[in-house]
Amino acid sequence: MTTNICTVPVRVSKNNREIDPSEDERQGIVQNITKQAYWHVSSCKPGHGVDKLLDDNLETYWQSDGPQPHLVNIQFKQKTKIKDLCIFSDFKVDESYTPQKISIRTGINHNNLVELRSFEIHEPAGWVIVPTRDARANPIKTWMIQIAVLSNHQSGRDTHIRQIVVHSPTETSSIFIDPKFSSIELASHSSCR
Repeated sequence: MTTNICTVPVRVSKNNREIDPSEDERQGIVQNITKQAYWHVSSCKPGHGVDKLLDDNLETYWQSDGPQPHLVNIQFKQKTKIKDLCIFSDFKVDESYTPQKISIRTGINHNNLVELRSFEIHEPAGWVIVPTRDARANPIKTWMIQIAVLSNHQSGRDTHIRQIVVHSPTETSSIFIDPKFSSIELASHSSCR
């Protein structure tokens, strides 16, 4: 079943320094929740498993080993807000192993996944930022995300993905806001003793 409810465009880096997904983390706009999930891949070559997607090293990569589509399943312990997915892929290095057509699916589990969006990338050289938004342009709330590589560049069979980062919006609450007081009198009442 296809819904294609996300209309925010995918951003694709054409050189490795063009897009930096950690910039929004440093500014406090998003938080990296990559390691809060359970990860599973449909197949892998020995030495190129799911751990290579999460090792923060752009020189290593997950390599699939089987028929397409190649799947990366990301499951959370609870329903989680997801703002975007960041996928690092480099056509100059990986050539026919580089993903070209990708489908992003969401749901509660494998049995009820719905396609959020499908897109093609042409010769990426770095980070691809995939917004995950609902029909109202709000970050989706989901238990599971599946990244399905439907085809590769140059009709390649197996795929390489070097890193994946999952971002959640940073939630603000009046409880956690550190007020800045302008007078000494008000500042003296800013904490409980």
